[in-house]
Amino acid sequence: MDAILSFFMTFLPRAVAQSVPLLCGATGEILTEKSGNLNLGIPGIMYVGAISGVIGAFFYENSGLQFIPAVAIIIPIVCSLLGSFLMGLLYCFLTVTLRANQNVTGLALTTFGIGVGNFFGGSLITLVESDVPSIVLSNTSACFKMRLINSANPGWFEALFLNYTFMTYAAIAIAIICGFILKRTKVGLHLRAVGENPATADAAGINVTRYKYLSTCIGSMIAGLGGMYYVLDYMNGIWSNDGFGDRGWLAIALVIFTIWRPGASVWASILFGGLYILHIFIPTGTDMAIKEIYKMLPYLVTIIVLVVVSLRKKKENQPPASLGLAYFREER
Repeated sequence: MDAILSFFMTFLPRAVAQSVPLLCGATGEILTEKSGNLNLGIPGIMYVGAISGVIGAFFYENSGLQFIPAVAIIIPIVCSLLGSFLMGLLYCFLTVTLRANQNVTGLALTTFGIGVGNFFGGSLITLVESDVPSIVLSNTSACFKMRLINSANPGWFEALFLNYTFMTYAAIAIAIICGFILKRTKVGLHLRAVGENPATADAAGINVTRYKYLSTCIGSMIAGLGGMYYVLDYMNGIWSNDGFGDRGWLAIALVIFTIWRPGASVWASILFGGLYILHIFIPTGTDMAIKEIYKMLPYLVTIIVLVVVSLRKKKENQPPASLGLAYFREER
C-alpha cells in the first residue's frame, strides 16, 4: 500500500504538470469550436504564446531594472496573451471576414506560428551568445514555480493536491469557468446557437461575426497561456527551437476525447499527461521498441474514443453542426 501511495505521490504531480499545456489548448479550442470555427492552428498559436512570453521575460530580465517577482509574472503573461490574441485575430479575419477554408487556414497558421517562434527564438539565442542553442530565464521561471506549500517532505494530501504552481490552478479554474459559461449563461447559449446554426442565430438577432471573433480570440489567448506555461514553468524557463513537441495536436485530440466539454478536459488532460510520461515510469530496459509503444498510448486512446463517439449517434456527443463551415449571410 505504501509503495502504491509513494508511486502516486511521484507520478500524479508530474502528470498534472504535463497536463497544463494540454488543458489550456483544449479549453481554448473547445471555446473556438463551439462558435463553429475549427482552428487547427492551435499548435502554432501555443508556440507564439510561448515565444511572446519568453520575449517579454527576456527583455525584462536583461533590462537592468530592479527585478520584481510580480512584474516578472505579469509581463510574460501580458505578452503571451497579446501574441496569441493577434494569431486568433488573424485566423478570424481570414476565415470569418474573408471566408477562407478553415482547415487550410488553421494548418497554415500552425506552420506560420512555429516559424515565428523559431525565428524570434533563434534571434534571442544569438543575443545571449550561448554555447548551446537555448535561452535560460531562471529568475522568471522561479517566480512562475512558486507553490502553495514549500515543505521538503509534504504529506500525501499536500503532495497530491496542493503542491502545484499557480498556473496549474489557473488553468483548471479557466476550464471550469468556460464550462459554466457555455452551459449556464445566456452568452454560452448564444455561442452554442452560432455554432449549431448561424443562420437561425442571425435571424434571432445574435451577432454571428462578433461571437465568432470573440470566442476564437479568447480561445487563442487561453491556448497561448498553455505554451507560455510549458516554457517558463514546466521547462524551468529554458527555450529551445522546436522544443514544444506535439502538445498542440494532443490538445486538439483532447477536444474530441472530452466531447467538447471544458469541465471534462480537466481530468482528461491529466490522463493524457500521465499517458505522455508513462514510459518514464515503466521499466523497459534497453528495449526502445516497447518504450515507443508506450509513447503511442495518448494517440491510441484518442483513436478509440473517436471510433466509439462515431458509433454512438447521440446528439450531445456530436460536434457543432456548422463546425468548419463558413457562414454566408447572403444565403440566409
